[in-house]
Amino acid sequence: MSTPHVMGLALAFGYLLGSIPFGLLLTRAAGGGDIRAIGSGNIGATNVLRSGRKGLAALTLVCDALKGTIAVLVAAHFAGHDAALAAGFGAFIGHLFPVWLKFKGGKGVATYIGLLIGLAWPGALIFIAIWLIVAWLSRYSSLAALIASALTPLALWFLHRPEAAALFLLLTVLTWITHRANIGRLLSGDEGKIGAKA
Repeated sequence: MSTPHVMGLALAFGYLLGSIPFGLLLTRAAGGGDIRAIGSGNIGATNVLRSGRKGLAALTLVCDALKGTIAVLVAAHFAGHDAALAAGFGAFIGHLFPVWLKFKGGKGVATYIGLLIGLAWPGALIFIAIWLIVAWLSRYSSLAALIASALTPLALWFLHRPEAAALFLLLTVLTWITHRANIGRLLSGDEGKIGAKA
């Protein structure tokens, strides 16, 4: 059992890693300006894709996922499973509310997947499979993320990972909150489809 001090350090470590705004940094480095000025204004991979830079969008997705994976694996290595859960939560919160961007970050989907890879990789495969199916049928990235995240805690429970299921239930609630504008656009039929440029 990790001590409160260790848990606090794991949480802080995860937050700092998760708060790295790769979408913003990568698009600026590639001469694409401020990604927050186009599309949804989000710093995540989906909005980077709206800039028409597929390679940058893919790299953003990988980096945003890896910061979640690295956070939990490092914490698990040095301080055990409970610390890994704390670091994972910290990484997710860091991505959503990075201090460097006045707490206005991404919506968390890539980091959610990265955390799944580090904590319960079969759950990541289930999430990705559901996302791909819904995205292929609907062409809506947000709808795919919402449905996949809603089913993930249940999948983790059936995989006998109750601690992970509890964490991802919380992360799913946060994911739905960050997607509230998308939900409104989906209901009104105004949501942008995958591949549509800003």
